[in-house]
Amino acid sequence: MPRMIFVNLPVADLAASMKFYEALGFSNNPQFTDHTAACMVWSDTIHVMLLTHDKWNSFTARPIPPAGASEVALALSMDDRAAVDAFNEAAAAHGGTADINPVQDLGFMYGRDIADPDGHVWGPFWLDMAAMPTG
Repeated sequence: MPRMIFVNLPVADLAASMKFYEALGFSNNPQFTDHTAACMVWSDTIHVMLLTHDKWNSFTARPIPPAGASEVALALSMDDRAAVDAFNEAAAAHGGTADINPVQDLGFMYGRDIADPDGHVWGPFWLDMAAMPTG
């Protein structure tokens, strides 16, 4: 079995968050979804668990960061620059915030950061290893 990652995120509105992530290309795994949590699948090895605040609080006593705070930025590799742009546009059109940081365009790498409706930071990026400078 391949190693997998399940990113757990507290969300204020589970249904709205599910719609947001579906608009970005995630699919829902109903096996791990109920009224308190939803498993959103990016790939065979990357899953995002959206957890209501009550569910989140059943796992940890640590507080949920306030809106506008960032504890982690999650990067997702994309097939090309157009996919990065499409991800960014979908985020903005479905309740997220586009371009929360300056666009990063290094020629060989291109990225645009978004925030989901709860402020979680995602960084879709494209990288051309063959064009990456050496040294």
